[in-house]
Amino acid sequence: MVFAKSQPTIPSQSQLSFLQEQPIMPPSDPLREQIIAQYDVMSPQLQQAARYVLDHPEEVALVSMREVARYAAVQPATMTRLAKFLGLPGYDELRAQHAAALRQGSDGFAAKVRQRVDEGRETVASDTATHMLQGLSAQLAKLCEPDSLRRLEATADRLMSARKIYVLGLRSCHAIAWHFHYVMTLLGDRSVHLDGPGGTGGDALIRATSEDVMLVISIKPYARDALEVAQLAKEKGVGIVSITDSEVSPLVAMSAQTILCPTESDSFFHTLTPALAISEVLCSLLAEFDRPKTLEALQQVDEHLSHLNTYSTAIPRRQ
Repeated sequence: MVFAKSQPTIPSQSQLSFLQEQPIMPPSDPLREQIIAQYDVMSPQLQQAARYVLDHPEEVALVSMREVARYAAVQPATMTRLAKFLGLPGYDELRAQHAAALRQGSDGFAAKVRQRVDEGRETVASDTATHMLQGLSAQLAKLCEPDSLRRLEATADRLMSARKIYVLGLRSCHAIAWHFHYVMTLLGDRSVHLDGPGGTGGDALIRATSEDVMLVISIKPYARDALEVAQLAKEKGVGIVSITDSEVSPLVAMSAQTILCPTESDSFFHTLTPALAISEVLCSLLAEFDRPKTLEALQQVDEHLSHLNTYSTAIPRRQ
């Protein structure tokens, strides 16, 4: 999935690069919970504004309404309508709640942001590689937080209990789905990759039952076909677990377990690195469930690949 996105200027993206996807408002904040609960009944324009508020709470607190509206690609009036939809008198009250939450975090990341803004310290704008790698480090570190670890463990438990694991990821998420499926085939024959030729990928679900689970990977903009196949699987009784990017992702409502992955990047493009890391961790957790069985499976793989002479065992001589 490759598309351009707008970049904030106040505070600058470089000043917030280490704070990728770090929510200023805590997950239990009533306003945040209200936005998530009412998201499905909002108009498309309100949904677009609401999602930006959820994903960038620090900008709501620090940046003007017109700037936030521009970043969210909506009209300023839409931000006011969103506030009133949530039962607030206007946008000022919406901003005030976010600013209060920001002030409460005076000893955390938010304090560092304010300090850098106040001091006017800027990272060299051209140092894109440094900003991107620092952002990725922060995103991966965030996956180690207790809530994320609980989601990982619960999802791994659900996958382990399944008779078959159907794996689905389209467009850019195809690479993550394929990697998960590839590793799982090294451990046994329970994985089914839904990527058949000629549009036949969904045919593998013909014999799917409630004993099976589907792992779906999708981030915004969500591939329509992925959502439709996931819904079909759910209607057949297949359990759905997902790797996605937001609490208002359409996958959340249909999933028994969801692992959230940040996708923001200092680049013009979204990053898939955290999603791939989640996939790799899930594979490792599944392998750890039964080490003797894993050892036996991988020994068979080694022997098979050796017979095929798959990998080079010597450095080729130069001509």
